[in-house]
Amino acid sequence: MTQVELHHGAATDVGLVRTVNEDAYLVAPPIFVVADGMGGHADGEFASRTVVEEFTRLAEGYDPTRGTETVTAVLEASQRRLLEHGRLGMRGPGTTVVAALLVEDDGEPAWLLVNLGDSRIYAVRGGALEQVSTDHSVVQELVDSGEITAAEADEHPERHVITRALGGPRLEPPDFFVLPVTEVERLLLCSDGVSGLVDDDRIAAILAESPDPRDAADRLVAAALEAGGDDNATAVVVDVVGLVPDQAYDSEQQRVSLEQKLGALP
Repeated sequence: MTQVELHHGAATDVGLVRTVNEDAYLVAPPIFVVADGMGGHADGEFASRTVVEEFTRLAEGYDPTRGTETVTAVLEASQRRLLEHGRLGMRGPGTTVVAALLVEDDGEPAWLLVNLGDSRIYAVRGGALEQVSTDHSVVQELVDSGEITAAEADEHPERHVITRALGGPRLEPPDFFVLPVTEVERLLLCSDGVSGLVDDDRIAAILAESPDPRDAADRLVAAALEAGGDDNATAVVVDVVGLVPDQAYDSEQQRVSLEQKLGALP
């Protein structure tokens, strides 16, 4: 597969209200993940960490032509671990997950984007921000049915109630999206501690004003804190900066090369 040069940055914060950060993220090119744990403190931490651990194993080597199958296997493994954790007598933990992986689509590099829950994936294409994922939430269903407006959803009492997540009685189906790498300038993966407090216009402005993805991630989390910080806030920003054809893809060498260029990344 054509080698893709990526720059990336990530930031997370417990926020101004919570005492424990139940968010977790993974930056392991060509795989990026944000998970927002639920279930209370230790359980939420366990749930989000479990997803990150399973995707970390995937980052050690996978077939880019079998992206959807591979991600499904990762989610199934995560689900089994969460159910086993619940059977040990603890409250059943759950977590949202959004992920971005480089895959091969018809011989060309593409982003495979995955969503389960109400964390979000945004893409900057042609200089414009668009929300790629659709929230799996009660209020999104109400918006889709025309019962409430998007503005009303922001203040709805059930705005934090999600309809799909890992850790439930069964593995809920994730949404998959495929975008050609050449069409995407920047990706943003974030927990709802960012998207729930920072509106899309402000997100777009921060991304446009921050050419370094590390600065962009830091500023997005800071904006969430400035807006009240009532939840854990996590942002991962990924830029596509170049393509190198006809070379074997080595994710570990890619990571080392980028960190040598950019310095140690979070």
